[in-house]
Amino acid sequence: MTQKKMKSKVPVRPTTEELAKELKRVRYNERYGRTVRSTIYILITVAAASILVATLVFPIFRIYGSSMSPTLEEGDIVASLRTGKFEHGDLVAFYYNNRLLVKRVIASGGEWVDIDQDGNVYVNNQMLDEPYVTDKTFDFDLQMNIEIPYQVPEGRIFVMGDHRSTSVDSRMKEIGCISDDLIAGKLILRIWPLGNFRIN
Repeated sequence: MTQKKMKSKVPVRPTTEELAKELKRVRYNERYGRTVRSTIYILITVAAASILVATLVFPIFRIYGSSMSPTLEEGDIVASLRTGKFEHGDLVAFYYNNRLLVKRVIASGGEWVDIDQDGNVYVNNQMLDEPYVTDKTFDFDLQMNIEIPYQVPEGRIFVMGDHRSTSVDSRMKEIGCISDDLIAGKLILRIWPLGNFRIN
């Protein structure tokens, strides 16, 4: 009977230098993985916070149409602030028939609005100084179908566009005065085009 000799492999012991290199590699991989995961978590958190802020606090809008010309032109991108406080002359964005319109606050609840044949606007018998309006004239028969003087209902605001001959606004019964629940925000800053950030 032939007996085969089994040769056992003797494990080769790594040197101290090799162990140190391997330990360094493992630790580097662990640190790299933690850094990547941490960076991803931070980016996701920042993106989520930015979306929430942009949606809930500072909504961003793009201007369509010419009803606010020359103050705002089609294609302008503006930032707004969600607030319930408005003053005469503020620009507000509000919802109407699933569309977002931007107009200027003319009067608030309880105030009287009057408009003369030259297009001058009066609030409580005081003519408004409107340097932003270059087009005051409009066809009363086609544009305005409210009776003036007109008293703004409580809890609402009377709005008009700066391009008066083309603007659909509170002068029409179809739009009327705007309630707080329809307002998306008060415009505070022009983001685009660059270099022209003021809104007045």
